[in-house]
Amino acid sequence: MLDRTKVEEVIDRVRPFLQRDGGNVELVEVTEDNVVKVKLTGACGSCPMSMMTLKGGIEREMKKSIPEVKAVESV
Repeated sequence: MLDRTKVEEVIDRVRPFLQRDGGNVELVEVTEDNVVKVKLTGACGSCPMSMMTLKGGIEREMKKSIPEVKAVESV
């Protein structure tokens, strides 16, 4: 299973980019099959570009830093 601390560190690195646009992200769960579940909040919660932010930004950074990550999903 993934190290939750490492996952939090990656989220902390991408958080300032989301906050700059009035949004935020919080870690909800790290599943046994290496899927990271997050909740996009603030402006990110209702932004039509949030899936691009999730997959193109958060997931890409997460997989680059922790190759075992299978996916990042919004809940």
